[in-house]
Amino acid sequence: MFFRTVLRGVACISLTLSLCAWGGSRNALAAASTQDQLPTTTPVKHLVVIYNENVSFDHYFATYPNATNPSGEPIFRAAAGTPAVNGLSGTLLTNNPNFINKLNGAGAANPFRLDRMQAATADQDHAYTAEQQAYNNGAADLFPLYAGKGSRGGVGASRTTGQVMGYFDGNTVTAMWNYAQHFAMSDNAYTDTYGPSTPGALEVISGQTNGVQLVKTSQQPFNRRSAPDSYYVNDGHGGVTLINDVDPANDLCSSRSDQVLMFGKNIGDLLNAKNITWGGFMGGFNLSTSNRNGTSGCERSTVTPAVGHTTADYIAHHNWFQYYASTSNPKHLRPSSTAAIGYTLQSDGKTVDPANHQYDSDDFFAAVKAGNYPSVSFIKAPAYQDGHAGYSDPLDEQAFTVKVVNFLQQQPHWKSTAVIVAWDDSDGWYDHAYANPTNSSFDPEADQLNGPGKCGAGAAQAGVNGARVNGRCGPGTRIPFIVISPWAKVNYVDHTPITQASVVRFIEDNWLGSQRLGGGSFDATAGSILGLFDFSGSGSNPTVFVDPNRGVVVPSVPAF
Repeated sequence: MFFRTVLRGVACISLTLSLCAWGGSRNALAAASTQDQLPTTTPVKHLVVIYNENVSFDHYFATYPNATNPSGEPIFRAAAGTPAVNGLSGTLLTNNPNFINKLNGAGAANPFRLDRMQAATADQDHAYTAEQQAYNNGAADLFPLYAGKGSRGGVGASRTTGQVMGYFDGNTVTAMWNYAQHFAMSDNAYTDTYGPSTPGALEVISGQTNGVQLVKTSQQPFNRRSAPDSYYVNDGHGGVTLINDVDPANDLCSSRSDQVLMFGKNIGDLLNAKNITWGGFMGGFNLSTSNRNGTSGCERSTVTPAVGHTTADYIAHHNWFQYYASTSNPKHLRPSSTAAIGYTLQSDGKTVDPANHQYDSDDFFAAVKAGNYPSVSFIKAPAYQDGHAGYSDPLDEQAFTVKVVNFLQQQPHWKSTAVIVAWDDSDGWYDHAYANPTNSSFDPEADQLNGPGKCGAGAAQAGVNGARVNGRCGPGTRIPFIVISPWAKVNYVDHTPITQASVVRFIEDNWLGSQRLGGGSFDATAGSILGLFDFSGSGSNPTVFVDPNRGVVVPSVPAF
């Protein structure tokens, strides 16, 4: 039934894309040329979203553009005229509310610099309720109490819950600072709702966390009041809203006790309906790959340089499109060919490609090198390089992000490319910028931002069925957001309020005539990212190659 539904919405497009005649690089290149010829409202013909893990804006850019520059570490010196950001200065550094509020106990601390040698940190508490409690009605003064966790053997506040107040500067997150310096970033980007990775993964492709089907659950039935640490809340109208992490249903690598599917549409559905090529490229997704340590399948793993222990390459609850029956690949089936990557149909023009737009991150490089560059690509690193504290770190994250950007700058279609580097949630790391909720929620247990059972004021926002539902309180926490492109503004900081769903909006506005997902998606209200671009010029920003280990700008890099 699923395949018939897809085929009704996707006509055979062999006449325009030579799909029925695939047989070599010439046809793949023809397909890529056709992708470049698709009508768009901007010169961007290829959008690549690198979706990293668990960073607040202050955690990476608190003192931008001023780095400490200790001896022996990568140096960052800002160019003249580099704009300031809404970061940390003055009493926020020396007499911070989290230092003053004694409810934080031994963890009461001012923000402090984490050195490059301290890149591996504890994973902070970043649950939907915990983050609201940390912001404490806008005072933003209870981060150690509610979100803080500390690393063993650290120095100073790192040994306490006060580690949550730590931040890196341009001597550690050097590549990110250099991308901000040479291209554009926002200092006013937020998660659409409070909470961890899975809500953030859903927001960036659908702008919606309501409409949950509980396929398997070890937690109490949804017709009873849900606990604050549950991954869902009752939405108040007989449905369910996702607020925390849970695995997608039917994925071979998912938990056997808790699985969900999402109703409603995601951006992949809209792209399919218009025959626009796209893909979700997820680290570790190819279960037939064997790592050097002999692991493969769902147990494929890597010993992380950051923390020195083994972590699985694939994390199911990070995988955006697996939560929707229409865009999932439950058995991790491989694409019929490299030339088929991004397409709905196989080369016969009639059969749905088995991968259904879901691939390994390695497949992205293979497809682009073969001349088959999808119009829209979402990329997630293998877990050890996704930046998630506890099993990854900023240095490993930097290596993967730089790998993608350096590679794309070497391609013939770089002129028509835009790369967004964004994050799924803040990990609970301190960020001083508080956004008054525009999306309210009143679950009696999960919502605690403005008092018991209260997050925001006024009516809650609509869910997938049009009713005003609980569990979608936001904007949540502030996160970094960087645009790298020949068309990006240079050394520019944009202050327009945006959220994760702003990515959906850009795709809709650029390729789909501003069609919206509907069903209460935040794409209808999300801010525009157009302020990060300059489409009035020639799109001639020079390439900026970066060393993947030190994050510094270099004249050139080896061909991928």
